[in-house]
Amino acid sequence: MDSAELLINEIINSDICKGCEPPNSKPLLNFSSKSKILIVGQAPGVKAIESGIPWNDASGRRLREWMGISDDDFYNKEKVAIVPMDFCFPGKGKSGDLPPRPICAQKWLPKIMKELKNVEFTLLIGQYAQKHFLGELRKPNLTSTVKNWKEYYPKYFVMPHPSPRNNIWLRKNEWFEVELLPVLKSEIEKICS
Repeated sequence: MDSAELLINEIINSDICKGCEPPNSKPLLNFSSKSKILIVGQAPGVKAIESGIPWNDASGRRLREWMGISDDDFYNKEKVAIVPMDFCFPGKGKSGDLPPRPICAQKWLPKIMKELKNVEFTLLIGQYAQKHFLGELRKPNLTSTVKNWKEYYPKYFVMPHPSPRNNIWLRKNEWFEVELLPVLKSEIEKICS
């Protein structure tokens, strides 16, 4: 067992998800010291938590379409690391899921990032991941940050959340699929082929 596997076991066996919904949730993340692509999203949804498979929902299907990646490559931790800002479902709010709890990122992300020595680029999905990784470099809102994606490329691809709830955003911002996604797909094809 290498140090990345030991760290995953330490996270899974920790009490970081104690009190999360649904009860008895386990941290949901997947990475290897060999991972080439890092995906940082908000937090797993209920369907993903229940299945034990990250991005196992409509958002995940759209994300894989955006990336132009097969399920086999997406879930191959030697190719793709999946590390959300919160490892469990944070709960439902009035207008969607609650924000990720900060404890996971504070406690575990520094240790995880030390293990991910082979990552060639990182997908920052949504405002929480962008705030954490970009800090002062991000723009005043998600749309501005994503519209200026070339400022962060090639280290980061900044993206909106692929949730079906973002269909209106996608219709208003057609440039996202025209400008950013072809570059993302090309980079992923180089790594996964």
